[in-house]
Amino acid sequence: MKIPSGQQVYFASDQHLGAPTPAESLKREKIFVEFLDEIKTDAAAIFLLGDLFDFWFEYKQVVPKGFVRVLGKLSEIADSGIPIYFFVGNHDLWMDSYFEDELGIHTFHQPQFFELNNTKFLIGHGDGLGPGDKGYKRMKKVFTNSFSKFLFRWLHPDLGVRLAKHLSVKNKLISGDEDAKFLGEENEWLAQYAKRKLEFEHYDYFVFGHRHLPMEIELNEKSTYLNLGDWISHFTYAKFDGQQLHLKYWQKKT
Repeated sequence: MKIPSGQQVYFASDQHLGAPTPAESLKREKIFVEFLDEIKTDAAAIFLLGDLFDFWFEYKQVVPKGFVRVLGKLSEIADSGIPIYFFVGNHDLWMDSYFEDELGIHTFHQPQFFELNNTKFLIGHGDGLGPGDKGYKRMKKVFTNSFSKFLFRWLHPDLGVRLAKHLSVKNKLISGDEDAKFLGEENEWLAQYAKRKLEFEHYDYFVFGHRHLPMEIELNEKSTYLNLGDWISHFTYAKFDGQQLHLKYWQKKT
């Protein structure tokens, strides 16, 4: 992908809309829509790295209600011709084809390689990668099992969505966020994952979410791992200007 002069590529992750309460979620949704509305003026592409929702499940004819502001803004941006790439996170891992079919947003379930202006990126949500996150890895095997999804789909949406939202907010093991503290550069498992990938292939940037901690770790002289933080406590995002990637803090106006 070539980035036209004067345009930017934006990255954001972990909005967790719907949590912890509808009222608190609405405040953050309006802030994130404000962000989207501003960046659309110079965005060449937008990457959303998962957990946009605190819970998401697609029945055959039903999706969770709400989030009309952010869904409307995303569809507006996609309709304008700006590509949006969505990486499914651990809270919205049951996403199927809704974003593709209804919003025209490219959706991925695994990390993907992108080359932007000859700069190599490996991009993903980050859950289940590297040597850590063991509790979540066990839970993910259960949640992604086709039989588990089949059973959940038999629950009436009013019951299934209510139950899943409760578990999503209350259970840190399910969220994969048992301890959102900086572990030190040598112990951050996504940084370790990136270093192992570099043993086989060069990437300029590894960009992930999931950890809820904005961080930038230099892996070697030519490669950097960047975590996008979240839109709960930090309101952070990243911007690629065609040459360098920078971690930014959104100045809330709402």
